[in-house]
Amino acid sequence: MSRAEQPSRRTVLAAAVAAAVVAPAITAGAADASDAAEDPASPVDYRSWTSYKDWRSGTAQGTRALAGVRPGVVIAAPVGTTDYPDPHTGTTATWEYATWTSPVHRLSVPSTEAIASWNAHTPAGTWLQVELHGTYSDGTDTPWYVMGRWAAGDQDIRRTSVDGQTDGKSTIWTDTFAVDDATTGLRLVSYRLRLTLYRRPGTKLTPTVWRLGAMGSDIPDRFTVPASTPGLAGELIVPRYSQEIHKGQYPEYDNGGEAWCSPTSSQMIIEYWGGRLTPEQLAWVDPAYADPQVDYAARFTYDYQYEGCGNWPFNAAYAATYKDLQGVVTRLGSLADLETLIAAGIPAITSQSFLKEELTGAGYGTSGHLMTVIGFTADGDVIANDPASPSDDAVRRVYKRREWENIWLRTKRYNASGKVVSGTGGVCYLYFPARPTARQRKALAAVGVR
Repeated sequence: MSRAEQPSRRTVLAAAVAAAVVAPAITAGAADASDAAEDPASPVDYRSWTSYKDWRSGTAQGTRALAGVRPGVVIAAPVGTTDYPDPHTGTTATWEYATWTSPVHRLSVPSTEAIASWNAHTPAGTWLQVELHGTYSDGTDTPWYVMGRWAAGDQDIRRTSVDGQTDGKSTIWTDTFAVDDATTGLRLVSYRLRLTLYRRPGTKLTPTVWRLGAMGSDIPDRFTVPASTPGLAGELIVPRYSQEIHKGQYPEYDNGGEAWCSPTSSQMIIEYWGGRLTPEQLAWVDPAYADPQVDYAARFTYDYQYEGCGNWPFNAAYAATYKDLQGVVTRLGSLADLETLIAAGIPAITSQSFLKEELTGAGYGTSGHLMTVIGFTADGDVIANDPASPSDDAVRRVYKRREWENIWLRTKRYNASGKVVSGTGGVCYLYFPARPTARQRKALAAVGVR
């Protein structure tokens, strides 16, 4: 669980708003993903830049687009140097840099929230920064907000979110842009994303970015959501890992495994797609620890500002460090969306919060927890790999459809003290092959991901 009984930054976020690899597809009982269509009234807009044409469409200052099987953007000729004082190491280093800025994207749904995500390779001696600049519905602009400073490793800089960013109309809460008072009707109507790529001076090193995108959304405030009709029976075979067996391990990463639901879930799906770590990569992990890849995932998703492993885009970026994988953060609208993905062989990591009595069989309550949806029973109940389990063998759970759907999709709930706090409104991570099959592409497109 992510700090199970502590207020999460998304609880704070909701309070502020209120105050104002190819796997076999399942076929049994499933409608083909090609039958699914995008809902034109969807409250979610996910836009990404991934193709050579996309990278050519942006404004390059010292960067260039790469063609090929997996197009991207890299440093061509740095436009300058800058000193970066790393707040988490206390050291200052000089870096060469170049930038790429996306065209303006006009949101199909004027949004109260936005979350950026990216996929990149950052060899030692390099890192990147992602920023968002938007326009409000009142015609004014946001500042350039830092959405993340990231590197796959942790030797050059410490990957970090940036606190304290606000203009009095919106605020960055770790990984999420949010309008401060949605009740005023103010919305984000468009945005640009800016990449800054850094490398050590005098070298030929460069990050390579393959995917850059953002999800804007305007999810209606609700304590309950409409019930969906079951449409799929089947299950994907996904590795099972418990976070609980890692209690006390490497407490420098958010006090150890009890808080590692996000990286544990990420590792399950990464290995489902065939991602593996080498003995050399795992050599730093105590050999007495089972499932050392979970310890590795915790270390390399850790956000040094948030002091946790639950930064959503950092997990998606971590997944994309594995060969031929990509990852995005988005929102889905119903269990039917998850059924469409599962039918095409794509499991999903979902974020939910609930009281113990709200999810039969869980045995715990949480202010924020990630688990992996891997299938549905014949009755439509949710089959999930829940890392908040006492052992790997106990990870597979079956949760009642109606209960699970509500705790995942709602935006408001009551905590144990009876206070109104946030729900995550359908947030999920999707990890899938860099070259999806036709069926997988249709399923992803049906839920708004291209």
